[in-house]
Amino acid sequence: MTATAEKPARRNPFPTNWRSRLLWGLVLAYVVYALSLIDISAQRVFDGLGHGANMLGRMVPPNFSRWSLLLEGLVESLEIAILASSIGILLSLPIGFLAARNMMPPWVTWPARALIALCRSFHPVIVAILFVKAVGFGALAGILALIVASIGFIAKLFAEAIEEISLKQVEAVRATGAPFGNVIIFSVVPQVLSRFIGFSTYQVDSNLRNSTMVGIVGAGGIGGTLFSAFQRFDYDFVAAILISLIAIIMVGEYLSGWVKEVFK
Repeated sequence: MTATAEKPARRNPFPTNWRSRLLWGLVLAYVVYALSLIDISAQRVFDGLGHGANMLGRMVPPNFSRWSLLLEGLVESLEIAILASSIGILLSLPIGFLAARNMMPPWVTWPARALIALCRSFHPVIVAILFVKAVGFGALAGILALIVASIGFIAKLFAEAIEEISLKQVEAVRATGAPFGNVIIFSVVPQVLSRFIGFSTYQVDSNLRNSTMVGIVGAGGIGGTLFSAFQRFDYDFVAAILISLIAIIMVGEYLSGWVKEVFK
């Protein structure tokens, strides 16, 4: 070996990733292109801040004088949310189980998963518009729309929870000669019950908010009253409605935590 032996080439610990740079460049170019097509300017943003400040100023103090109208809308929103959540969660149980690939053959899981994807494809407001056209204005359209939304969310998460269970417990119960129903009750349900309760409480909370939105398109609830108040520039009454909704969501948050503690 000689002193002039060549040293091995030093490897760059941070090699240049040209593909990622190209991808970021394309994304940046598209953002600039999209901004050039949309009418966005600093003047519009500045004017919007002024209008927003004016609207917030007119919200103070909140006007609770029409409390009977407010209470009527809130009660109907609560009824929509509770009924839709209850029915949607009950329907999600068998659909989610049928969609679990570790428990059912492919010819069963694919149709179930297609149904779940279909329920999740559209925003509840769009589904509410369809049901308003089908069954007319009122709470029934809102309930049906939120049932669809509940199935799309709960059934998907429920199927994924079942797919993550340990099959050893399932095989142990099967080895006792237990019928299919008992296998589900004593091996699957205990492993997913706590997660299912968490999904369900979150869906109730979500439906409380969505019951307001579906009301904007005539599907019942406080949303219609809120939209009318906005149209009349009745911002102090809008503030009263928003404060009431925040209070309901806070109470729902407390109740969901309490339900989880009960079933822990």
